[in-house]
Amino acid sequence: MIVKENVIIHPAASLGENVQIEPFTSIGEDVEIGDNTWIGPHVTIMDGVRIGNNCRIFPGSVIGGIPQDLKYDGEDSIVVIGNNVTIREYVTVNRGTRANYQTEVRDNCLLMAYVHVAHDCILNRNCVLANNVNLAGHIEVGEYAILGGLTAVHQFVKIGEHAFVGGGSLVRKDIPPFVKAAREPLSYAGVNSIGLRRRGLTSEQINHIQDIYRILFVKGYNTRQALKIIETSVTATPERDRIVEFITNADRGIMKGFKKMNG
Repeated sequence: MIVKENVIIHPAASLGENVQIEPFTSIGEDVEIGDNTWIGPHVTIMDGVRIGNNCRIFPGSVIGGIPQDLKYDGEDSIVVIGNNVTIREYVTVNRGTRANYQTEVRDNCLLMAYVHVAHDCILNRNCVLANNVNLAGHIEVGEYAILGGLTAVHQFVKIGEHAFVGGGSLVRKDIPPFVKAAREPLSYAGVNSIGLRRRGLTSEQINHIQDIYRILFVKGYNTRQALKIIETSVTATPERDRIVEFITNADRGIMKGFKKMNG
């Protein structure tokens, strides 16, 4: 452990091997930090935080603040940060409430400057949240999803794996897997084909996904009609089944379909 001067570490905190803590940082009592993690200057790690190995937390971040939820009544809850997570300047990640009792940022995520992750959110592996993304409570973001800068997400929304959300978006409805979402109100903007190729999907798989979303978002069917057509006429694949599962369980409904822009 490498600790610089002017650092406050509670003696009960648990720190792994080769943890580096820079000046003017505060580490609370009920904190666990894994091996080879770097905590920059002016960082506050509050009670109830579990940080994995090989993480980097940059200046000004506050991890483990109590929920900004008027229903919070002091119940014990935690923040879980996975391995290889990068948290840039002035990020805030709040603890959970009695709904889930924890907020999670799983392995290999990147949270850029000024991101806010509210209580009970789950960020699955390899997510990227660009600068000034704000997540309200109880949001789940799927693996490899990318949220552009200045995006704001309504509470209880789910964003599917491999989705790409354009910068400045207001996300009020669920975003299915594998798609691009943009415009105002937020709408289908195509399949995230570049991201899917980077993840190793074949052209055949991507074309198959595009066929499904043409039925759902482009051809003018309502969601119930589109699901029936997809389930009865589209070849069953893991991608098809995942899309159907996501939409069927979209409690808030899904974003709008494609509309041609005037002019």
